[in-house]
Amino acid sequence: MDLPGSSQSVMETLQSLGLHTPSSLLSTLLLPQASSDVLSLPSQEVLSSQARPKGTMAFAGKYEFEGDENYDAFVQKIGLPSDKAEMGRNCKIVTEVVQNGNDFTWTQHFPGGHTTTNSFTVGKEADMETMGGKKFKATVKMEDGKLVADFPNYRHTAEISGGKLVEISTSSGVVYKRTSKKIA
Repeated sequence: MDLPGSSQSVMETLQSLGLHTPSSLLSTLLLPQASSDVLSLPSQEVLSSQARPKGTMAFAGKYEFEGDENYDAFVQKIGLPSDKAEMGRNCKIVTEVVQNGNDFTWTQHFPGGHTTTNSFTVGKEADMETMGGKKFKATVKMEDGKLVADFPNYRHTAEISGGKLVEISTSSGVVYKRTSKKIA
């Protein structure tokens, strides 16, 4: 009987490619020696999922602020100085994300020329900066397609949902959500 993946079909495939392997050697290589010793080759689906980290998402692009929820309560909770809070209120922040695999450069352009840039590799500690200008170290993780970073006094997640960049920051139960539309 000739089953797909059997030594006979493998032998025929090798011969069709012009490779001549003695069947006894092929049997030794492909057939299990005992019932508990089973040869298992990964499927194409398994191989393709191993090529990229689980839950990865394409973030690359330029996004313009579209709206937010709970801004005032959040910036008050994290102790953002009033001048910085005022600068961020309803301003048209443009977030530019450059992604090369797990390497990211995340830049926020504020009106008036102020820019904040964080560069990081998923799973590796990196130097970061908060929206208030405080510098710290963090390891950005990928969880269920979301980038997750623990800032000094809040947890920040970012994901692409419906073609939009959705960022959620949480501090002691206060949740701030910012949505940005893709412009490039």
